This record gives sequence, structure tokens and C-alpha cells, in this order.
Amino acid sequence: MRRRESDFGDRVLGPIARAGAGTMSRPGVSFEFSPPKTPEAEETLWEAIRRLEPLDPTFVSVTYGAGGSTRDRTHRTVLRMLKETTLRPAAHLTCVEASRAEVDEVISDYWDGGIRHIVALRGDPPGQIGGAYSPRADGYANATELTAGIRAIGDFEVSVGLYPHVHPESPGIDHDIDVLKAKIDAGATRAITQFFYDIEGFLRFMDRVRDAGVTIPISPGIMPVTNFKGLKKMAGPIGIQLPGWLENLFDGLDKDPETRRLLACSVATEMCARLAEEGFSDFHFYTLNRADLTYAICRVLGVREPQEAA
Repeated sequence: MRRRESDFGDRVLGPIARAGAGTMSRPGVSFEFSPPKTPEAEETLWEAIRRLEPLDPTFVSVTYGAGGSTRDRTHRTVLRMLKETTLRPAAHLTCVEASRAEVDEVISDYWDGGIRHIVALRGDPPGQIGGAYSPRADGYANATELTAGIRAIGDFEVSVGLYPHVHPESPGIDHDIDVLKAKIDAGATRAITQFFYDIEGFLRFMDRVRDAGVTIPISPGIMPVTNFKGLKKMAGPIGIQLPGWLENLFDGLDKDPETRRLLACSVATEMCARLAEEGFSDFHFYTLNRADLTYAICRVLGVREPQEAA
């Protein structure tokens, strides 16, 4: 049977096409970078920063290595962003392998340097992502204590982490929600989730979080994956489950990076477009110091350079 175009309407459009119609409000976006280890990596990082800067993100964050291993490089990168760009940088900070006095000194240095946003995380032991954590007797025991310590030193905006299902060390979701509420009571103003790919599970989790009375902004963490084996290695120790359909998409593409990039962009863009339809208005992108995929996804979401938007 021949059908008229009007018989289909929006029913044949997927979330990306619906987003392209331009009817959704512009969401807030934030970008995460890592401090570079080499001059070549620093050049790549700053190419990504300059490419994404015109999108006017809500903030950009710079990570802190396991055990505080990138402390100095994180500090230098954040201060350079503050001085050389229009971006609003946020510095990651952990309480692993450091005394309260040492952490407080870092916090004070950030305040004196003009930084007003810190991402407060407990952190992983040195070289042991997902490894057993033992707080120092003279240090902050967890991210809740760290958040309180940050707010005691300055009127920072404080973002905290949130697992999209259950933290690997947690007895259950209710405990995770109680921990999040304790962080909010300590002064947290925003939460950023770990990356995920199970949208339905994430939506159920968020329903429980909101039903518990949590009202602060929560940004879904989006990681456009181009290397499934690397992602699997990263996800395992921190308890992030990867769906079978994602593994199937990347199966057999070890020597085909271009196709992996196309798939990564497609998957992450559809996730964001779907979440936008579910009412999410903030997205946090784990850029891996590359701009191209994040830039493309932002375009679908209606986040464009000012002259383009006009």
C-alpha cells in the first residue's frame, strides 16, 4: 500500500532526527579533559580545548590521577585555562594519599588562583583503579568529608561523582542515594555520573534519586567509545556493565578505527538525544582530550558556536 508522507509524521524519526528538528531547548554541556604527559599530548589537548571553547560550556573539568599522581599537571592546566581562555575551569581533587593539611593547601591555592569550582572525588589508590581504598588517618576519609573541607575554605561550587546504577563498594541503591544526600548536606552543588550505556537502567535509577528528594543538577556522563576493548578494561574494575549490543557493534573492528569512530559517535549521539527527550538538560562529556566526537554530538543537541546559532 502506498502511503502519504503525512501518514508517517514524526513516528518514523529517531531521536537524532527529532533533535535535528531544532525544537528542544539548548542543554548545558561540560567537558572533561586530562592533564597531558608529554609535549605532543599537550598540543593535542589544546587543539581540543580551542575547538570546544566556542560552544560556551557551563564548565570544563581537569582530572586528577589515581593517588593524586597528576596534582601539579592538573594545577598548571587549570590555571592556564583560566588565563588563556574564556572557559570556566573546574579542578578535580581527591583525598587519596594526602593529609588534610596537604589537601587544604591545594584548595587554598586554587582559591587564590581564581578557581571557583572543584570536582570532589574520593579517588582510587595509586595504580589501582577500582582497588581497595584505605583512608589515611590524618586525611579526609571520603568525598563527603572532602566536600565539607572545600566549602570551609571558600565559597566554591562543588561537583561530586555519582554512579549511574550502584557503586561497586555499595550494598545497594538506597545507600548510594544516602551518600549523595550527605554530600549535598556537606555543600555539593552538582553531581556528575560515571559513564554508562544502559539508558533504561539509568532512567530507573534517576527516578529513585529524584523520588528521594534530590534536586541538585545531575549531569549524565557521556563517553563516546572508540575502543571497546579499552572501555571493557576500564569498566570492569569500577562495576560498569556494558550491554551485549555494544560489544556486538564493535566486534571485528580492531583494525578499523574509522568505522569505530563512526559507531562511537552514533551511539553517544543517540543516547544524548534520547536523554534530552527524557528531560535531561545537562551533559558531561568525557572527551579523552579529543574534540571531534563531542563537537558533533553537541551539534545534534543544538549546542553550536554563537554565529552558527544566530
